[in-house]
Amino acid sequence: MMAPDTSDDVPSCACKGVRRCLVCEGLKEKVQPEASESKIVHHFLYDPQSRLAVGKDAQAASFPFSGVFLWENFISEEEEKELICAMDQDVWKESQSGRRKQDFGPKVNFKKRKVRVGGFSGLPALSHKLVLRMYQESALAGFQPVEQCNLDYHPERGAAIDPHLDDSWLWGERLVTINMLSDTTLTMSLEQGLPELGLTGEVHVAVNLPRRCLVVLYGEARHKWKHAIHRKDIHVRRVCSTYRELSAEFLPGGQQADLGAQLLNIALNFQGSPV
Repeated sequence: MMAPDTSDDVPSCACKGVRRCLVCEGLKEKVQPEASESKIVHHFLYDPQSRLAVGKDAQAASFPFSGVFLWENFISEEEEKELICAMDQDVWKESQSGRRKQDFGPKVNFKKRKVRVGGFSGLPALSHKLVLRMYQESALAGFQPVEQCNLDYHPERGAAIDPHLDDSWLWGERLVTINMLSDTTLTMSLEQGLPELGLTGEVHVAVNLPRRCLVVLYGEARHKWKHAIHRKDIHVRRVCSTYRELSAEFLPGGQQADLGAQLLNIALNFQGSPV
């Protein structure tokens, strides 16, 4: 029996603070934030062949944009159907900014820097073959995911994810995401600009994500540039699965190596259910 899909029932949301979606903007009559002062934003488009950020303005010079690896058609149409069907058999929990989520990972308090097993029972079975496939690419050599987060975006809910940097205390160097059901755009942003290139305003680099592709963020794209999925770039349902590896602190030789080994042993049994 298919798990209940809350998007078809009475609308609800889990937005907190400044987070917002179309549901809370409509039902809760959330006050729209005052328009901020207009700011200069330089727009670029990532070219995966040259690995350059190409200026959308003809006068803007291109510059090398490192830390993004794109693998098109990482999964087949049949695999995509199988993955989405399996996800929709489980419950989607309401998340912020109109998203819904399914978590396969340990219980973490990032503010207090505490992590425990909690109800974590491993990554889902269908991820096993996908992780093995990742090893075919040198950019993913030695990648051992300890957490998987599935996110569900619907345009009717105004789903998005604000510009952010992922944690680097628990999560390691590479963030790996499989993009499903629709093309979208991952927007990379650098608020302080690139003054050495004469770009004194905020810089945005649009990374086009084709349906069924895999994208890896590492290096400067992981630690320096914020990443986001804007509401305007969700036109139909989009689902993604993001896999995270452990940081050095939780690997052999690290202060919490024993806990890291325990978490990896659970994760890589591939018998998990959402927590």
